[in-house]
Amino acid sequence: MANLLGMQVEACMIDLDGTLVDTMGDFEAVVALMLQDLGLPALPRVHLEGMVGKGSEHLIACVLTRQMPLVNASTQGPTPTDLAQAWQIYQSHYLQVNGQASAVYPGVLEGLQGLADRGLPLACLTNKPQALAQTLLKQKGLSEFFSVVFGGDSFERKKPDTLPLLKTCEVLGFQPSQVLMIGDSSNDAQAAQAAGCKVVLLSHGYNHGQPIREVAADHHLDALAEILL
Repeated sequence: MANLLGMQVEACMIDLDGTLVDTMGDFEAVVALMLQDLGLPALPRVHLEGMVGKGSEHLIACVLTRQMPLVNASTQGPTPTDLAQAWQIYQSHYLQVNGQASAVYPGVLEGLQGLADRGLPLACLTNKPQALAQTLLKQKGLSEFFSVVFGGDSFERKKPDTLPLLKTCEVLGFQPSQVLMIGDSSNDAQAAQAAGCKVVLLSHGYNHGQPIREVAADHHLDALAEILL
């Protein structure tokens, strides 16, 4: 057990996008390529930032819902066929782009090393597809810190549902009350609080375009390394 900011913790679950790695550049590049292939207008980054964080399916649906009416004003939104086609295109491009336009946030390496030095088992729990998450962590030199990596396709439901957190706690071998969730959005906070976990939120993430310090949490930090203070 470790004392982190006055909290007694046995293990940590840590989000990926917006928490460990700034991947907005990857999302921007992949969405641009997808829209180009679909013959749709480009999406300004300012709009994209509010769509990231709830999984690829959610992101694609938001993008198409916004961009398709710009081409056809009478459209009622994307059909299942539209979404399936966009998903295939998106996944194909992401496999090529993954990690190329992203960077590890300052303080992440120090924070992860400090948590590992305290003997805390670490799990990466993200809504990004598991294979893409594993590749990104390896590319950025972070995979060695995690005993397990779960993605948005690892369970039947994604964050902010509690299921991924509860299942991850089971794998780590601790009760939710003994596990800390570290993330960057209301998804992480809502899931953690409902599951009975402690939660720390980092300010440099995305949080659907909303101020992160307005989201209730045990602590708000500007860098992961601050959790060691």
